[in-house]
Amino acid sequence: MQKRWVENEVADLALVEDLKRLLNIDEVLALLLVKRGVTSFDSARRFFRPELSHLHDPFLMKDMDVAIQRIEKALRNKERILIYGDYDVDGTTAVTLVYHFFSTFHYSIEYYIPDRYKEGYGISKEGIDYAAAQGFSLIIALDCGIKSADKVEYANSLGIDFIICDHHLPGDQIPDAAAVLDPKQPECMYPYKELSGCGIGFKLVQAFALRNDIPFDSISCYLDLVAVSIASDIVPVTGENRILAWYGLKRLNESPCHGLSALMEISGKKQYSISDIVFTIGPRINAAGRIDNARHSVCLLLAANRETARNQSLLIDLKNAERKEHDTSITEQALAMIEADPSLINRKTTVVYNEGWHKGVIGIVASRLTEKYYRPTIVLTHSNGHIAGSARSVIGFDLYEALCGCSDLLEQFGGHKYAAGLTLKPENVTALQQRFEDIVSQTIPDQLLIQEISIDATLQLEKINGKFFRILGQFSPFGPMNQTPVFLSKNVYVCGQASVVGNNHIKMTVKQEGSSAFDCIGFGLGEYLPLVKKGLPFDICYTIEENVWKDKRCIQLNIKGIRQAS
Repeated sequence: MQKRWVENEVADLALVEDLKRLLNIDEVLALLLVKRGVTSFDSARRFFRPELSHLHDPFLMKDMDVAIQRIEKALRNKERILIYGDYDVDGTTAVTLVYHFFSTFHYSIEYYIPDRYKEGYGISKEGIDYAAAQGFSLIIALDCGIKSADKVEYANSLGIDFIICDHHLPGDQIPDAAAVLDPKQPECMYPYKELSGCGIGFKLVQAFALRNDIPFDSISCYLDLVAVSIASDIVPVTGENRILAWYGLKRLNESPCHGLSALMEISGKKQYSISDIVFTIGPRINAAGRIDNARHSVCLLLAANRETARNQSLLIDLKNAERKEHDTSITEQALAMIEADPSLINRKTTVVYNEGWHKGVIGIVASRLTEKYYRPTIVLTHSNGHIAGSARSVIGFDLYEALCGCSDLLEQFGGHKYAAGLTLKPENVTALQQRFEDIVSQTIPDQLLIQEISIDATLQLEKINGKFFRILGQFSPFGPMNQTPVFLSKNVYVCGQASVVGNNHIKMTVKQEGSSAFDCIGFGLGEYLPLVKKGLPFDICYTIEENVWKDKRCIQLNIKGIRQAS
């Protein structure tokens, strides 16, 4: 697939030079810091040395005082409390955290995860009816609820209070709950707006601990769950999230809860980064809700001992294997459907429908189709008399805004710029296919339909040494808004061998005038072998990583793109 190289520049080079001098670091590293909003010695210290004391006061969040008062009232009166959460990783980690914390000193508490297929996303009438039948008078909703004004009103009519802990964009009406915790709601002055749903749950627990003189050490044990939610929900790894992720990864790698430890053993890695969570732990936790019921994931994360955790993790792994089978089969069917229809190939969108596709994996399939054709994508299937859909976008295009233009064809929809879920009536599928194509065609710039390699800086290979690599490593944890830096080096050439290995991967050693030689691996870039073997200089863009082979460690370049030198 053709890709466009975009070189990002920083206008204030004087600021870069000042930071280079202040920190005694390479100019390229100073440039990367400025791009991340780090422009002074103090902000650099906070960036490289995150501290839990830098977390914001949870009582800065709108309604936090009210939420804590309502929970304290429930505890005093021995009310029944139901912890309610979404069925994805963010929701299940949030439920685990909040339920586990309050269950240590309150016995009349349960958790509830809605069934993806019977109840759908968010607060359900079935969940409220269950709470009423079981005598719950307070529901704490996590990672959902901000758009459930009608459901909260229904709960109010039954004498059930809601505390909503959500991080999604609110709709036109804020639910009439006892308290609504969402930094994105109007009039909320909380300084950081990008917390995960589990992060909001952690702030609730932090506030309760502060108000009741509970040591922070009693809640820091939950930071591994917060890190997993941050990684899996693809929220920005900036500000407060970066602090939570930094300490959460430390907890995950040193002393994780039994459930996460069991999943880590199954996936086989020893050290976990944000990316490792995304590709190994997150999919397994998600698989339970996709294939069966997400309560299995909460049971795993709440496991009180290693044996229980191991048994539950094996069940989860079986669900994940089943998820993979559905994922592969449906992706192959969707690709065949598109390839067989020229009108679908030539569109600026992909909207495909099959009534027999498994609802639990259509989001994954949408992501795979987006990777293949690189255009806004919706995958639809039949579910409970309606059509359920999952949508994904390309970098720079607001998918949610495009769906707003289709709202009259939809029963409901929700999500954000790059991912969304939707439901509609069967008779509206064809109209949605055309409307979505029309809106995207009219609003998307052509360049956004070509996958982008965003280059952070031009780098001479001779600058890459042990010190440079060590400092670069301190930019982690990497994730959205703090991605692993991509560098451009021009006029490099092959020294030694260049070959294609594995599944079309290029492996070579390159040099630049005056530099040492560096081993390189370019996944899926085997087509460039003839170019690099011409003996002529070429340009590469890449990330820098450590390769470990038979206990030997060396710096390796992970090639993202190759082009003929100009």
